[in-house]
Amino acid sequence: MAILIAITGGSGSGKSTLAEALVAALPPGAAVLMREDSYYRDAASLPEFDPDTFDFDDVAARDHELLTEHLSELKAGRGVEAPIYSFIHHGREPGGEAVAPAQVVVVEGTHVLCTPALTALFDIRVFVDTPADIRFIRRLLRDQSERGRTADSVIHQYLLTVRPGHERLTEPSRTHADFIVADATAAVRLEDPQAVVRLAAPVLAHPLLWPLLSA
Repeated sequence: MAILIAITGGSGSGKSTLAEALVAALPPGAAVLMREDSYYRDAASLPEFDPDTFDFDDVAARDHELLTEHLSELKAGRGVEAPIYSFIHHGREPGGEAVAPAQVVVVEGTHVLCTPALTALFDIRVFVDTPADIRFIRRLLRDQSERGRTADSVIHQYLLTVRPGHERLTEPSRTHADFIVADATAAVRLEDPQAVVRLAAPVLAHPLLWPLLSA
């Protein structure tokens, strides 16, 4: 059976960077990366949908039923087709992205430890702890450069739903983590290779991963 690793933390905490580093550190082809952001519900199809007020930071905005189903398939060694979500149109694109089975499946997202059935699937659960101001700055820069957002819209959403959602859902989910890794770099962009290595080291030291790293 595949080893499932959950990487969670607040928006901008460094989850994606850590998840990508883990996949890169394992033998080629041994691990695949999945992003919870691919499993947003098709919000644009909802009646009276308004992207300025819709709460994307509530766990109900995620299709955890489908994610749980897909991870169960991957854990059993069967491939899946993950949805493709557009942050521009706030809906799913036609088709999907094939995800092949692998020995390790790394899943990153803000809510991956917020649903009991989903949490129970993971063999290793990690919470990335990063100061709130650093997380906000990273989100502000990312959403403008990668998601076509304005600074005003990012700030509005952060105050309206992101910060309350973090305090209500993501932060309490740290109690389900096996361990917490701290991003103490205070770097606006987590680009220092050595800092990323230090962030990944506690996860790579987990006994479940030893056989893969010593092969």
